[in-house]
Amino acid sequence: MSLRTSPWPAGTPCWADLAVPDVPAATAFYSAVLGWAFSEPDESFGGYVIGSVEGAAAAGIGPQQQPGMPAAWTLYFAGDDADATARAVKEAGGEVLLQPGDVGPLGRMFIGADPSGAAFGVWQAGTHIGAGIVNEPGGLSWEDLRSSDPDAARAFYTAVFGFVAEPLEMAGPDYTTFSSAAGEAPLGGMGGMFGAPERTPSHWLVYFGVTDVTSAVQAARSSGGAVLAERFETPFGPMAALRDPAGAVFWITEPAATQQPDRTG
Repeated sequence: MSLRTSPWPAGTPCWADLAVPDVPAATAFYSAVLGWAFSEPDESFGGYVIGSVEGAAAAGIGPQQQPGMPAAWTLYFAGDDADATARAVKEAGGEVLLQPGDVGPLGRMFIGADPSGAAFGVWQAGTHIGAGIVNEPGGLSWEDLRSSDPDAARAFYTAVFGFVAEPLEMAGPDYTTFSSAAGEAPLGGMGGMFGAPERTPSHWLVYFGVTDVTSAVQAARSSGGAVLAERFETPFGPMAALRDPAGAVFWITEPAATQQPDRTG
């Protein structure tokens, strides 16, 4: 199993978390679908729990702070200086939705939005680096931006994080992958809304690895979730789209080791 123990390079997708009205129901669902084990709720952090695979942190789940808000996964990018990155977000035409602040000794973070409205987080590592497992069953395996203005979004993320965009012809003319300025293998993708219903806001999608997509789809159904896209084959491995009982959408895929960058360190 590939593990990460040192802080992620700035700009790398490094964490994802979810706010839901019923944390125990969510942990039961994700345990069944992704095989996560969960920490005990930490009341000093509002009852937040961390899902893990063989002791390596995969993602977080916490209670909603604003009842009635739609449940959605938040993707975080690593940052060496959260305050400086927040300033860069505003200078590039984005918005800071939650000002930078410390999360105890764990780290420092803020929540921002790009010019098309897609929300994201930035995590400056303290004792918590973010995900300790990626590109493995149970870990983050890909990230996609669905944007109402993908060209403006690409310009924004390039200005803030130094991303380098590369076209992916099979995915259509407005879709590109993005890599770090150092030329690392693709970290994720950015594109248009791909046929989403009208008025769907711009958003980031998270993908998690599973050992077997078919089994994970069955587990989602039997655990109160919904299947938005049944298992289908792609050049990058089988995939499916799911919605958890609270309404949060995510994708699952069987990671192909030969097509994923080495994220150990």
